[in-house]
Amino acid sequence: GKTKTGDSMNTYPIYLDIETIPAQRSDVRAYFEESMRDELAQALEAVKAPSNYKDEAKIAEYIENAKANLKADFAGKLADKIDKTGLDGAFGQIVCIGYDMHDDGASTTICSMDEGFVLSKFNQALTDNVRLADQVQITIVGHNVAAFDLRFLLQRYIVNGIRPHPVIWRAAQAKPWESDRVYDTMVQFAGVGNRISLDKLCLSLGIEGKCMTTGADVWPMVQAGRLEEVARYCENDVSITRAAYRRMTFQAE
Repeated sequence: GKTKTGDSMNTYPIYLDIETIPAQRSDVRAYFEESMRDELAQALEAVKAPSNYKDEAKIAEYIENAKANLKADFAGKLADKIDKTGLDGAFGQIVCIGYDMHDDGASTTICSMDEGFVLSKFNQALTDNVRLADQVQITIVGHNVAAFDLRFLLQRYIVNGIRPHPVIWRAAQAKPWESDRVYDTMVQFAGVGNRISLDKLCLSLGIEGKCMTTGADVWPMVQAGRLEEVARYCENDVSITRAAYRRMTFQAE
């Protein structure tokens, strides 16, 4: 799994994928609720029955229904806002980290609702498996890893007050096209600023194994207590990302 680069340095790939869920902290949820409260209050204040309504009972019923609809609408918008934090490293949470540090196609996952535990265990795994020798160039490999996974990881390390492992810190500082430090299969295939999904990339390269599960299914699976399935999904993404990387760097299996 090691390829020679121009200056005789060994490239050592580490394959990485994370699964994230929306904000779990009550203060964050309260913040979003507060930010929409005035908007709701104004909308409720403005509710009036149409001018052709003359019957007091009908007017009261109209206003009551209109207000109930507004409140339901508000609850839906609030839920959407909170759900979107699953893609925001300031508020969302990492529930699973999948990795392959041996370039052997066998991926490992750390899955837990305790984010501090997940991050600390991942640091430990890097310390146990990665030798920071001078002659080895460690490259983090992932799909959309430059813009999403590494940035999200770094933000969650900061929020949790846990110092990131030097390998992650270094890769997170790389530019998306610096493929010696971070090889982003999306960037390397589609170009900086363009997108291709992992399943489309695998389809184009004839790589089988992308399952029917998508990132959007992760939060419902977590809510249903199916962390084991989230782990399997994450492991699978790591494996097919490795297959794509090996195809894209012309390494025979």
